[in-house]
Amino acid sequence: MKAFLDANVLVTILNKEYPLFSYASRILSAADKENFQVFTSPICLAIAFYFAEKKSGAAVAGKKIALLVSHIHISPTDKDAVLNTISNKKILDFEDGLEYYSALDSGCRTIVTEDKGDFHFAEIEVLNCQEFMERYL
Repeated sequence: MKAFLDANVLVTILNKEYPLFSYASRILSAADKENFQVFTSPICLAIAFYFAEKKSGAAVAGKKIALLVSHIHISPTDKDAVLNTISNKKILDFEDGLEYYSALDSGCRTIVTEDKGDFHFAEIEVLNCQEFMERYL
């Protein structure tokens, strides 16, 4: 199983934002299971770093990101993702389109986000943290 974590899930994990932290951290811990892979993109990491830095400072945010990426895979965000996002008229938010195509390029079958409506155009499963945990963990 391959799952893609959106930036808001990473921010929840890095900043320990309750009550969602309980769900999000369990999803992240599943990345150590043999039949389970967790992905995110460089863009999501940049967004997460920004919010972690605001809360904890750059040095701590950098350590948190380093620890995070030691447990997850990084999806590509390339020219094809940009072109696919631009050509898909259903996509209203450019960043969400890039995340979607990044997830597809990595073979993810689920996007985990707390803003499910942002992925109204998705042709793969979109779940929030609690739904994902209840269904797969």
